[in-house]
Amino acid sequence: MAHRVQFDFAIDFTNGGGIQGQDFRLDIAGDDISDGELADYIVADMRLLMVGAVRILDKRIIEEAHKRQPIDAPRLSRFVDLSHTIEHGLVTYKGLPAPIVCDYLSREASREKYAPGTEFQIGRIEMVTNTGTYLDCPFHRYANGKDLSEIAIAAMTDLDAIVVRAPHAPTQAIGPEAFRDREIRGRAVLVHTGWDVHWNTPQYYEGGPFLTAEAARYLRDCGVKLVGIDAHNIDDTRGGERPVHSILLGAEILIVEHLCNLGALPDEGVAFSATPPKFKGAGTFPVRAMAKLQSR
Repeated sequence: MAHRVQFDFAIDFTNGGGIQGQDFRLDIAGDDISDGELADYIVADMRLLMVGAVRILDKRIIEEAHKRQPIDAPRLSRFVDLSHTIEHGLVTYKGLPAPIVCDYLSREASREKYAPGTEFQIGRIEMVTNTGTYLDCPFHRYANGKDLSEIAIAAMTDLDAIVVRAPHAPTQAIGPEAFRDREIRGRAVLVHTGWDVHWNTPQYYEGGPFLTAEAARYLRDCGVKLVGIDAHNIDDTRGGERPVHSILLGAEILIVEHLCNLGALPDEGVAFSATPPKFKGAGTFPVRAMAKLQSR
């Protein structure tokens, strides 16, 4: 049986006055809905301005056939988290130290500083900047390149993105042919290799896929905005050279490494974001990478 919610409401306006409603009924997808969700829906649906307190009163869930699409049905867009979780002891890059995540001020210790019943936790994190899913900007490679504080928000947020499938088997090297016949100019190019399945295992650090120098030059010449990959490194790490970093960052094309969940994305219709804090003098930092998908 479908469910509906029946309720009264009272809305105050910040510039004075208010409105009330009695015995409203709305279709809902499940068998419950929070007062906050109802309040947000009423304000948006009625296009109200200058809204202050909203009170939902006498709310009841009833079994009744739907009249239209439920108000809490999936929204027009949804987000997919493309970041790995950073935790104490995590090794992201073999040879670099794992992060230390601990208390600076524990909840127990804080009780001595605050009134009875009040406590806080203040955390302390010690780590190298190449930890978890992270973004590289030109300063990471070039002393005179832009650091994180100089990268425009628009260069790493809400970018039109394309997902390029480049399975890590049978070959590690991903050449320019993977990107030909694709609409990539002006977009974030996310390379889905599937290597993230090995995350946090010894295999993750050995034998992973990478872009070739030829691929990097092709992406640069095509004018892409950002390149991301769900692997250990965008470069071949078996030698000391890093041509992909050199080519892309030299052209101010940002790089995001250690992505995950790219298999959950469609090839098109993706807005990509990977935004780090605004640090001066740093060229790399962890991000909460995400994709916003438009519904079909």
